[in-house]
Amino acid sequence: MLFAFHLMDTPQSAELRLQVRPAHKAYLAEVADRIAFAGPLLDGDAMVGSLLVIDFPGRAAADAWLSDEPFTRAGVYASAAVHGFANLWPQKVGFPEA
Repeated sequence: MLFAFHLMDTPQSAELRLQVRPAHKAYLAEVADRIAFAGPLLDGDAMVGSLLVIDFPGRAAADAWLSDEPFTRAGVYASAAVHGFANLWPQKVGFPEA
């Protein structure tokens, strides 16, 4: 099942986010074949959170994955909302060029 992660950064965490980003990207790479989409939430050019949609066998697995996520462990995220997600719309825009 797909799970949507809406993750908002702690205020003033931009430097911490940049420091932890390589570990965050490596952790995402471990589930790359199950990612529907992933990327930063923006306020202008500033990264203020993350939006991820990833396939997991259930909520417990999604929660366990999030608890080990480097941004979570480092305290980058101030809040996290995780919801099951049904992808019912064929995507046409917003994807990086191949």
